[in-house]
Amino acid sequence: MRFNRLDLNLLLALDALLEEQNITRAATRVNVSQSAMSGMLARLREFFEDDLLAAVGRNMELTVLGRQLVGPVRDLILHVHATVGIRVSFDPARETRCMKIMVSDYAIEVFLNQVVARVLRDAPNMTLELVPLSDDAAEKLRRGENDFLIIPKNFVDAEHPHRQLFEDRYCAVIWEGNTHVGDTLDAATYERLPHIAPMLGRPRSPTVEELLLQAQGVKRRIRVNTFDFSSMATALVGTELVATMHARLALACARRLPIRVLPLPYDLPPMAECVQWHRFQENDPCHIWLRGIMLEIAQGLPPSREVALAPVSANAIETGAIHGGAVASRPAPRKAGVALA
Repeated sequence: MRFNRLDLNLLLALDALLEEQNITRAATRVNVSQSAMSGMLARLREFFEDDLLAAVGRNMELTVLGRQLVGPVRDLILHVHATVGIRVSFDPARETRCMKIMVSDYAIEVFLNQVVARVLRDAPNMTLELVPLSDDAAEKLRRGENDFLIIPKNFVDAEHPHRQLFEDRYCAVIWEGNTHVGDTLDAATYERLPHIAPMLGRPRSPTVEELLLQAQGVKRRIRVNTFDFSSMATALVGTELVATMHARLALACARRLPIRVLPLPYDLPPMAECVQWHRFQENDPCHIWLRGIMLEIAQGLPPSREVALAPVSANAIETGAIHGGAVASRPAPRKAGVALA
């Protein structure tokens, strides 16, 4: 099919060439031979009267026109996919799509696990692919590589719709055998003790709490970096390390680890976790259904102000000091500098 002399079948090839900037990889992406892709590139060059891709040494780089075409061509492809996916009705019990969600281990632990359970129950033929956050998360959303992106509000892309899911506060987490900390953690002790912190993505980047602490002039002595949020609580057991964690995740970790959860000696603003999707998927019935489940489950979480913090360990949870995700206000009794229930 042609439109203004352009064979529309070449659009997928053009998108792949602009994205990959390599004939071999573009051919693999659209499942054709390298010689076939070379022929498609020749036809595209003839139509646009431009090289689109030019050899620079051993590599190929986009021409000025090629760079200008990247966004519009990608949007056109996504719009076509969204349009042909529209159905008169939507039945989750019969849906067979795979929905790809880019999400942190934190959000999986405190929220998305419930979404997964609901999808498995109500949409038995649908599959979910959970992929870790990366530095190019926003770009992958713009390219349509992910259906949803679950990230802090600080990082949402203004070009695409989003909804806030829930808020969480930050807290300090230590091994319950750490005798350097009493029932409270003061600023001097917080800055003196060694810390463990997550660095996410490639290249690895600081997270929201690090940026918030830096804004207040707080300097941590970070001795250990890890690749996700959950591993901090495990790695600090048996050490003097301090982790600055989301309260919901810290309390979940305290159910299985000998750790204590303490208020921070600083007043950090709460973190707002959001779900974002591509604007072309705004009216997709499957997206609307899954967004609805996410929002429903998020609304059922206890508000962050009810997730009270006190010197608490796993023993406190076992003896009932924590109810419905909130910690009782009484401090856990301590003996010889070690927190005990």
